Amino acid sequence: MRNYGEMQLERAVQDFVVYLSAERGFSAHTVRSYTSDLRDLVEFAATRGVEQTDQLDLELFRDWLWRGSTSGLAKSTLARRSAASRSLSGWLRRSDITPTDPAVRLRAPKSDHHLPRVLTRAQVDAVFADLSALASTGDVAAARDLAVVELLYASALRVSELVGLDLDDIDSGRLTARVIGKGSKERVVPFGIPAQRALQQYLPLRETLITRPTAALFLGARGGRLGTRAVYELVASILETIPGSGPSGPHTLRHTAATHLLDGGADLRSVQEMLGHASLGTTQLYTHVSAERLKESYKMAHPRA
Repeated sequence: MRNYGEMQLERAVQDFVVYLSAERGFSAHTVRSYTSDLRDLVEFAATRGVEQTDQLDLELFRDWLWRGSTSGLAKSTLARRSAASRSLSGWLRRSDITPTDPAVRLRAPKSDHHLPRVLTRAQVDAVFADLSALASTGDVAAARDLAVVELLYASALRVSELVGLDLDDIDSGRLTARVIGKGSKERVVPFGIPAQRALQQYLPLRETLITRPTAALFLGARGGRLGTRAVYELVASILETIPGSGPSGPHTLRHTAATHLLDGGADLRSVQEMLGHASLGTTQLYTHVSAERLKESYKMAHPRA
């Protein structure tokens, strides 16, 4: 057993990040975010003369969050920093590195619950009409882009899940895709006939992109696995021409798919399973989106609204 306080804070953070990735199976994105947050904590602690783990206390964590708040960080970022702090502090205690858990009473600021951007069905139809017209020319990039957007919307995928797909993850007969979500959790999601057709159009052309053996479903111009940045740029270029405020990345298609499922009568538990949400509360956000959309439609259509 370690003697309390023998570990430098910087080294402790390094070990904790390894623990998150190797033992907890956190996603690469979460690990990067926590690493950035906790490195900032280490730098802040050093300005207070705190370099050892046994010097950590609740006041230090609160002061760190307060500095972030006064510097204009978003509440969502502060909430993540609070979560990273509590996770680190709890791990230090469980590992017998510190005698107490100083961040156990640390509270995150309440997040601003902005409803996500959601496209209308007419807007979605217009997007696919444009993409289909381009893909019909036989251009491999256009065919791939159509299949990418079809799957993002049809299966409500995260962009990391989409680019991680391999050829054998797609079951065209059963219209399902096997994806690896957050925490390396595997799930099987359905897709529809339009997505199947887009894949059937893309797959023969995919061969022209191959420069070396690869199992990746979606390939970039150089023959490697398509990257998340390329998908972000693709979706952003599509959504920037569509009226509406809010984010214009691939997650907007995921939000849209979830909301359209609920609008169409899907039950909340099924949508939760499809999205890969650990908490039903996360999925319930889309019920609020559906309610807001209903209210807007009511105001425009009902004679006594």
